[in-house]
Amino acid sequence: MSGAPIGALILAVVLGNVLAALLSAGEAAILRASRGMVTELIEARPRRRERFEKIMADPQRTASSAALIRVVSETVAAVCLTVAIAALVDSWWLILLIAIVGSVIIALLVVRVSPRTIGRHRPTATLGWSSGLLSLALAITRVLPWVVASRPGVHEDGPSGELVEYVDRAGESGVIEAEEQQMLRSVVELSSTLTREVMVPRTDMIVISEDESLRRALRLFLRSGYSRIPVVGQSTDDLRGVLYFKDVVRVIDSGNATKEDLAATRKVHEVLRPAMFVPESKPVDALLREFQAAASHVALVVDEYGGIAGLVTIEDALEEIVGELTDEHDTATPEVEDLGDGSFRVPARCPVDELGELFGIDLDDDDVDTVAGLLAKAIGRVPIPGSCGYVAGIKLVAERTEGRRKRLATVIASQQNEHDENLAVTEHSGEMPTAPQSERPQ
Repeated sequence: MSGAPIGALILAVVLGNVLAALLSAGEAAILRASRGMVTELIEARPRRRERFEKIMADPQRTASSAALIRVVSETVAAVCLTVAIAALVDSWWLILLIAIVGSVIIALLVVRVSPRTIGRHRPTATLGWSSGLLSLALAITRVLPWVVASRPGVHEDGPSGELVEYVDRAGESGVIEAEEQQMLRSVVELSSTLTREVMVPRTDMIVISEDESLRRALRLFLRSGYSRIPVVGQSTDDLRGVLYFKDVVRVIDSGNATKEDLAATRKVHEVLRPAMFVPESKPVDALLREFQAAASHVALVVDEYGGIAGLVTIEDALEEIVGELTDEHDTATPEVEDLGDGSFRVPARCPVDELGELFGIDLDDDDVDTVAGLLAKAIGRVPIPGSCGYVAGIKLVAERTEGRRKRLATVIASQQNEHDENLAVTEHSGEMPTAPQSERPQ
């Protein structure tokens, strides 16, 4: 190509890449800088206060503006480089090869990697000398508002998104430990976590009928390990209140009659407390404030149709911050243990087929995968310690629960004998109150 101004083209390549590199550093700095850093800049350079405030009013939009001008500069530089090479080389494939290799090397080393590294590690200093370019880029792109906009999802997060970013930066720099970083992120993200995500679902609750005696209620408390149980009327959706273990003990212990008579004659509806109801769409941070205001630790969750969706406790909300809470009486869940009398202690999460192998039978169920699920299906409700069921000639007895939510931990499995065959093929302990669908409280 004859007549091409080689000197002007090379100058355009240099200027285009230098401008792109400066904008790349400024883009990284604007996304890394915190409000505190900008405040320090304003105090150090009060004359540039208006400029700093302008580019930090919407950091994402400023970064997008810088990115657009940077791409234009890189493109112009790449085109000028190609034309300059074409003026010096005759072979088209050699022109293409040199232009591609040269543009890639310049883009990666000169424009992207090095400037961005500087901007991320020295955001305050970088903002100090790049604020003019960023302000100019923002002004240029304002004439095309539909071309540059805030990046998706940033403003949807609002202040929470910014706080999460600060927490992540602190974690990356080693200011806080990984556990502290995770906890702080959990606190910030509480506002975007809904109650339905942390509640105990309706199918996993345990309830008691309002007409049951305190004696049966006390037995249910002791067997299940819970201290608060929802009280229902004709159905689970007919919630009457919440029964507290301490209230039952107090009534039985403080009466004039004998404890046995009080436990047998007093009914659950005489002792229950009013229930607190919350919608399943309530954010967890608002739920915690409501628990605090109501001085309550448990609430029933309702869905959009007014039905009971589940149950939530203050511990469920706190677990979103600190992680799972364990019960102080929990012990490690053992592997399958041969008890020596033809029976086995198996984990509740033991697969169904492994249970069958212990007794030399082919045991399979399309509806459930674990021993706990098999027992629940056999008795028709959530198993608690002492619950007993029979499946394919195997007797299953719920033995122990663990965790704050009292999940079934171990099951005793044994061969069904002749005496067992004369019993009903459902739970026969006689301790479970005749409430509607078994559901689980906290």
